Amino acid sequence: MLSEHARLISACSVFSKDQRRRGSGAKRWVKFSEFSSPLLPPQLVSGRAVAGPSLEIVSFPKMADGGDGTGEVAGAGGAAPMKPPEFARWWDEKMDFHIAFLQHLAKVVPDIYFEEMDPLLEKEEELAQMNILYPLEWYLFGEDPSVSLEKLRQYHTPQLCGKVFKMGETTYSCRDCAIDPTCVLCVDCFQNSIHKNHRYKMNTSTGGGFCDCGDTEAWKAGPLCANHEAGEAGAMNENSECQLNEELMAQARKIFPSVIKYIVEMTVWEEEKELPLELMTSVQKMDKYYCVLFNDEHHSYDHVIYSLQRALGCELGEAQLYTNAIDKEGRKAVMKGTYVACQEAKEEIKKHSKNVSQHPLTVKVLHANIMSHQKFALRLGSWLNKLMSYSSDFRQIFCQICLKDEIDQEKPCCISTLMLWDANLYKGARKVLHELIFSSFFMEMEYKKLFAMEFVRYYKTLQRDYIKDDHEKQISVTAFSVQIFTVPTLARHLIEEQNVITVITETLLEELPEYLDKNGKFNFQGYSQEKLSRVYAVICDLKYILISKPTVWTEKLREQFLEGFRSFLKVLSCMQGMEEIKRQIGQHIEVDPDWEASIAIHVQLKNVLLMFQEWCACDEKLLVTAYKECHAAVVRCSANGCSREKTVIHLCGHTLENKNFKVSADPVSIHQPLSRMLAGLHIQLIKTGAISRLQEFISSEKFQVQLLVEYPLRCLALVAQVAAEMWRRNGLSLISQMFYYQDVKCREEMFDKDIILLQVGAAYMDPNSFLLLVLQRYELLDAFKNIMPTKDQDLNKQCNTLIEEMLQVLIYIVGERYVPGVSHVTKEDVTMREIIHLLCIEPMAHSAIAKSLPKDENNETGMESVIHKVALFKKPGVSCHGVYELKDECLKEFNMFFYHYTKTQHSKAEHMQKKRRVQENRDEALPPPTPPEFSAAFRTVVKVLNCDIMMHILRTVLQRALELESHLWTEAMIQMVLHLLALGLLEEKQQLEKVPEEEVTFDFYHKASRMGSSALNAMNILMILEKLKGIQQLESQKDMINWVLQMFETIKRLREKSHLPAIATASMSESTKVHEVQSTQDKEKAERKRKAEAARLHRQKIMAQMSALQKNFIETHKLLYENTQEIQGRDVMEEESTLPTMDYSRIALGPQRGPSFTEKEMLMCILCQEEQEVRLDSAAMVLSACVQRSTTLTQSRGRVLELPVDPLFMDIDLACGIHTGSCGHVMHAACWQKYFEAIQLNSRQRLHVEQVFDLENGEYLCPLCKSLCNTVIPIIPLQIQKINSEDAELVAQLLPLSKWIEIVMARIYGYSKKGLQEEKQTFLCSKEMDSSSSDFHSILSFGVQPLDRYSNSIKEMVVLFATAIYRIGLKAAPNEADPRIPMMTWSTCAFTIQCLENLLEDEGKPLFGCLQNRQHSGLKALVQFAAAQRTTMPQTLIQQHLVRLLGVVLPGLKVEDTPSLLDIDLFHILVGSILSFPSLYWEDTVDLQPSSISSACNHLYLFHLITMAHITQIILTSTGGISCTECPSTQGPEDSEEAHSADSFSKELCRYTNGWYRPTVPGWYLWDCLKKGISSYLRSSALFFHYLLGVPPPEDLLLVSEESHFKSLCGYLSLPTNLFLLFQEHWNVVEPLLQRWCADPAVLSFLKGEGTTVRYPRNRNKLVELPKDYSCLLNQGSQFRCPQSSDDEPKYPVMCLFCGAMLCSLSSCCQEMVNGEEFGPCTFHSADCGAGVGIFLKIKDCRLMLMAGKNRGCFCPAPYLDEYGETDPNLSRGNPLQLCHERYRKLHLLWQQHCIIEEIARNQETNQIFFGFNWQLI
Repeated sequence: MLSEHARLISACSVFSKDQRRRGSGAKRWVKFSEFSSPLLPPQLVSGRAVAGPSLEIVSFPKMADGGDGTGEVAGAGGAAPMKPPEFARWWDEKMDFHIAFLQHLAKVVPDIYFEEMDPLLEKEEELAQMNILYPLEWYLFGEDPSVSLEKLRQYHTPQLCGKVFKMGETTYSCRDCAIDPTCVLCVDCFQNSIHKNHRYKMNTSTGGGFCDCGDTEAWKAGPLCANHEAGEAGAMNENSECQLNEELMAQARKIFPSVIKYIVEMTVWEEEKELPLELMTSVQKMDKYYCVLFNDEHHSYDHVIYSLQRALGCELGEAQLYTNAIDKEGRKAVMKGTYVACQEAKEEIKKHSKNVSQHPLTVKVLHANIMSHQKFALRLGSWLNKLMSYSSDFRQIFCQICLKDEIDQEKPCCISTLMLWDANLYKGARKVLHELIFSSFFMEMEYKKLFAMEFVRYYKTLQRDYIKDDHEKQISVTAFSVQIFTVPTLARHLIEEQNVITVITETLLEELPEYLDKNGKFNFQGYSQEKLSRVYAVICDLKYILISKPTVWTEKLREQFLEGFRSFLKVLSCMQGMEEIKRQIGQHIEVDPDWEASIAIHVQLKNVLLMFQEWCACDEKLLVTAYKECHAAVVRCSANGCSREKTVIHLCGHTLENKNFKVSADPVSIHQPLSRMLAGLHIQLIKTGAISRLQEFISSEKFQVQLLVEYPLRCLALVAQVAAEMWRRNGLSLISQMFYYQDVKCREEMFDKDIILLQVGAAYMDPNSFLLLVLQRYELLDAFKNIMPTKDQDLNKQCNTLIEEMLQVLIYIVGERYVPGVSHVTKEDVTMREIIHLLCIEPMAHSAIAKSLPKDENNETGMESVIHKVALFKKPGVSCHGVYELKDECLKEFNMFFYHYTKTQHSKAEHMQKKRRVQENRDEALPPPTPPEFSAAFRTVVKVLNCDIMMHILRTVLQRALELESHLWTEAMIQMVLHLLALGLLEEKQQLEKVPEEEVTFDFYHKASRMGSSALNAMNILMILEKLKGIQQLESQKDMINWVLQMFETIKRLREKSHLPAIATASMSESTKVHEVQSTQDKEKAERKRKAEAARLHRQKIMAQMSALQKNFIETHKLLYENTQEIQGRDVMEEESTLPTMDYSRIALGPQRGPSFTEKEMLMCILCQEEQEVRLDSAAMVLSACVQRSTTLTQSRGRVLELPVDPLFMDIDLACGIHTGSCGHVMHAACWQKYFEAIQLNSRQRLHVEQVFDLENGEYLCPLCKSLCNTVIPIIPLQIQKINSEDAELVAQLLPLSKWIEIVMARIYGYSKKGLQEEKQTFLCSKEMDSSSSDFHSILSFGVQPLDRYSNSIKEMVVLFATAIYRIGLKAAPNEADPRIPMMTWSTCAFTIQCLENLLEDEGKPLFGCLQNRQHSGLKALVQFAAAQRTTMPQTLIQQHLVRLLGVVLPGLKVEDTPSLLDIDLFHILVGSILSFPSLYWEDTVDLQPSSISSACNHLYLFHLITMAHITQIILTSTGGISCTECPSTQGPEDSEEAHSADSFSKELCRYTNGWYRPTVPGWYLWDCLKKGISSYLRSSALFFHYLLGVPPPEDLLLVSEESHFKSLCGYLSLPTNLFLLFQEHWNVVEPLLQRWCADPAVLSFLKGEGTTVRYPRNRNKLVELPKDYSCLLNQGSQFRCPQSSDDEPKYPVMCLFCGAMLCSLSSCCQEMVNGEEFGPCTFHSADCGAGVGIFLKIKDCRLMLMAGKNRGCFCPAPYLDEYGETDPNLSRGNPLQLCHERYRKLHLLWQQHCIIEEIARNQETNQIFFGFNWQLI
């Protein structure tokens, strides 16, 4: 390779000699104050003090690794600075560059890295670049490195990507094109490859691997992405890539050895005090040491923090910083001082750490210079790593040097030294060195092969060190095995040249000798889980090396593979018969033995066993040899067992001589991998056709088929005895092993292979002898010799279970033929049959089917290619997943005794299929489907069915069923016998239809029809079956018995015809007979159908009678019925919509206000189940409720939320409100209090149990629906207010708006004068009030009435609820007298209404009639409570709040600190004003409130006044600054009345704002803005007044109709449809108000462009828009880097779905301290973004995280589904995911409905976690 490079240098050189010595001027330089070295240039020589360096820094250009380099290096003491070209020339002049380089490092490095405790990383980096790396690059290139590197970058595009994955990065694997699942792509390569449109999988890297883009051996198609195709084109054209010239390569060969040797030497340096001689200086050594703590996997974070605090006395924060650094880098200096002081600290740390763990922490004391050089060695490694990415020649030179043998032949080369030292390195060093290997050896195929040979050479040592190590696999050098062994050509080479299979298997044996017993068998009792989990890595390597089968076999490859196979057989021999168990008799076993390790090894070896079998099958010669070796190993293992006496057994005239062995008494093991390997190889012999020559290489005598059958038969007999509960005293460990024996994870190489071996035995043994052996091992010989029942019921039950299990195994032996080789079926046929039987149980999701199917070495099940043939996919709903349903035509393939069914699955499948057949009016018989024909080697298996002993078994079981007193039979037994009869008959029918009768040797019919030889079995099977039809206990099997009898008749007909021409006649006769039988069956069906129809008519008659009684009851108790319906969820508005048309006005405000409609409420308490009428004077009833802070309507997402000092005014952006929701369930207040007290008592008694709710904050779960609640709302009935229309009209005429304002001002002025002497006034009135015609009592003259009186119980609940709102909304301690309580009450009422209005609009529902019952009940109770709450507070306080509210719209009040019109939400002002206005009617001597007429006027004028203010607010904010060009293209009518009014109004605004508001838009656009902007306000107002007054709305508001919606709203609220007419109607009153509103400084500031505000209509908040393809999110997450972290390590990004912010989860870098408490980034973010509530998407886990507060949260699936309609939490399946808009919409509604807290509580209640999860730190 080197000579090839030499030939190309002259033609491709880009660096001329002139260029090498022509440097660009220096831009930046550094001055060292002191240097001293005879080898340094004179300019740098000076004495050096012990203190740190004094450095002067200037600028520098770009470097190889993206850093900067110095332009000049300056000396000390005024010496002339030395430029890099001069430094390079000086180095060139030296005889030995290596010595000069090391001496330079000896002087410079300690001064650069002089502080390890708190290093200045940026400064260290700059100094290292300026004084070492940049001069080194200049010396390498001979010119400005930035120029040379840029040339290399332009000419060099590598074909291989080689990106090294960090932990947590997303990788992609193409299921269509990847050679194996280990072939992966990085994000960039995947997005630019053809695989993006294929079937791919997404996974999260554990770190350590690299991207395989460009590796042609890794992909069947599309090996290159678009980014690397240029590299391939360059590789095709030799001249396209710039080769390095000879001089540059010579320089590299000169520099690289010194750099590499320095890196290796310092990396493996063990001394703690002294440096290598070459790096020592003449300066006196400082007594400066560091106490260095190393990472391990034995100690937790808390352990290390505790040890550091105790040993060093440091603070918690400092200890946490140290611990984080240790975990990240692998080591950290925790103390600086003298050697003695550091030694003392070391001993203290080890002492304290040993107190909390079995192992002490690893601590070393290192000299400061050693730490400096080791740190720089890694930095130099990173520099080399980056440099090699520019040129293949650099990589090859590096590899040559690393592989060069040392002078001392006993010492390994550099790269081997690093590998061997890997286990002793700390994490940070490993990462750098591994990346160095990735970027060099793995990028050059030839050197990758050489590296692989070195790796295999030291494989045993590396694995031994890894097993002893405690670091994770991904940071171990042994993790390179997957990169080496999975390359097909490399794997073949390693097998041929280094016998790698033998090396791996020998390593496995050498690491497990401690687990071998005296017989040489494994016994893992008391095993080390940690060690075995590391040993599994060796088994994985075996799988990697076998993952690609060879297509061409050489003799050497065959020999080496066979040697490896023999070595692997030794492993299996150690497992054959391991961990034998013996049945416990008498006393129960005291301690369950360990069983997990042995099963885990089976799971790990499953695919390895299959792969060995497939490798052997690739070459017939190899297969035969392997079969012989395996057979010999099985015989040897059997011969090693204890010799036993042989016994002779007899039955039905047949005898068998066999070893005397009892499963129930002798030791037995389920671990027989050697026998099962032989079964697999036997199948491969059949598939290749070599089975025909079996006698040639193994004679019949040596084959010993009876011996081969013995061990699987013992296993199956053990399964049967465990099922019969004979081993129950052996504990749970045996039951667990039995489960895995037949589980999908192990069954392919355990249970399935045992069945195959039994089929082999049945094929090669005499059938009667075979069954005698089966009966002996099942210990059932006596049961079939003596049919007399015993009196011991337990023994009878055991015997029956054993017979059932044996019959089931016999069914499997003769009926299970869906194995390639056993019959002529394919893998696809096998997979289809598995799927059919799974779907016969129930419709299943794709993942459930995949989980139930075995996976191959590529982790594939093969179901995708066949499932569409047998099933139909049913798409998912909003909350369920998609399922597959079996096609009808595949139901005929159902086999009730399918051998992979568990007992539960068998029962369920049988029930489902019988139910289906009944629904189809068919009989319930479930005969087996016709099985495929056995292959030639297994053709004799069917003889088992018609042998004498089988007939005896069948006849005996059936005969016992006739004896009613006998207990030695069960229905299941009869069912299995019928199944065996059916199999025999189907087999005979199949043969008769295939060949002439005289050629058929299978005579099942004749043997079954033959009479028995004794009196006890004098009847044949046919006769017995006829009698069984009449037995009541077998009624459910009657259909199956009929089917069997029909089949006997069919066989008889076929047997009677012995020549071919008569076959057609026989078929006709058979058909006739079948028709006759079918006719009988049809009669039976008709009778059953008649009975079913009679039963249906009877039920219908009863239901009609019940319906008539129900209607009669409804008519009799009509009122009660209506109330009940309301309770059950019928919406009140729907009831109103069905009321007959009445002559009344549906207007809510003003003198024309319509009447309220309310009925007597009878509610039932969910606790005591008693009903009560809701009245003011009765005991309180309450609704369970949840009050929470909310940002669902905010217009300033991300704003830092602060608790409002003055909550009376809501900000215009609705930043944070108080929402009150209810589940709608009613309780007596007293019942609720008892319930809550009981919960508190129960909680105190169970302190150790984690509660879903926080009792200290008043939380509890609703007793009925388990919703999370934190308070209750008192239910206050709506008081009917009747209005006399004539009186109301008269009052309206006497009380216009101007007069009303005058009266209100007079009343307020009067109160203010009264309060002057009592307290300081908070408001002033205009001076004109002194001359007003209205006096203090004028307001009372228009109608008053006594104040409503509430019962004490209701008052208590009102105070309780109001205090809860205050406590939660302001996060304050409860205080019933706090003046802010009324404010919070009005605020939550207004905000809740706005949320509901927003929700209805968002869902496209009508304003009325569509609220859920819980929402309707909650809002009704909330509004009535808010109206009543003022009566529990001092009226003077309410008056003060009212005056401040009115001060916003009536500037004449001159209230201090009144906010601007543009700063507040006016709907909150409206609600507060309406609810507090009755306080103006308060008198000292009597409690009064306004009459119905007064209230109607008050409501009207307050609403009109605030509406006009809101119109002004909308016009100013929504149209100010908009030009005509920005108007929509769709133009409205310019000559409409509204457009003219809008024009006029805008001109007035322009006048009152002194021209700052410029009407630049047409009138129609202004009107359009107003209609859209005011819609939400009007809708909210309509809801508020409806629930306050009870006036039903117009019919149009019950429909979704935008055309009439606005008009109906205006009519309901007494507004003109042209809203500007409000101003014209009251212009004299409004003009001064408008003038003052516009003159407000804040308004003018906004119009001048000096401020911002919210525009109308407000934006309706939605969850952030997510990409359709989940891979886009993964890409986004992979690019995320935490802004708080300086490293480039990938984090665990989470996305806030409220605002889209990306945060790093599970990381300490973003944790925040608030009031001494530590908060994680999600908790801290949600505090402002969602007022404590948050929905976060964990991108790399594909899971949602719902959070509510600092102590509550839950996980749920993300709204992304795969093509099968399933979610994929943790990306466990890795299928492509697409956004499900329906699910995301559901999540959006969950947020808008304020149900996140409720969802979390339900989730925690359902999935109770018994350990605390610290959500606060998430």
